[in-house]
Amino acid sequence: MSDLTAFELLLRASDVRLPSAWQVAWDEAEELLAAMHPEGYDVLEVGRLAYESLHDDLKPAARDALFYGWWEAEQDRKARAQQAGGAL
Repeated sequence: MSDLTAFELLLRASDVRLPSAWQVAWDEAEELLAAMHPEGYDVLEVGRLAYESLHDDLKPAARDALFYGWWEAEQDRKARAQQAGGAL
């Protein structure tokens, strides 16, 4: 027997995935900074604000998401550099 609610079962059957707490915090931080600084802002500010807005028990998973996101971007950058002749 499943512990899922009828709503959760419907989401699963429809292949709907809810955003993570990290994604929600990121989106909210980005919206706030866009409203406060329409002239622009640094993406690092978004990450810092999002991270600090999380409850302490969610921060380890968010840190993992940050590291993974950085790692993927770094691997992408290296692959593009190699394709362009090796210049990093």
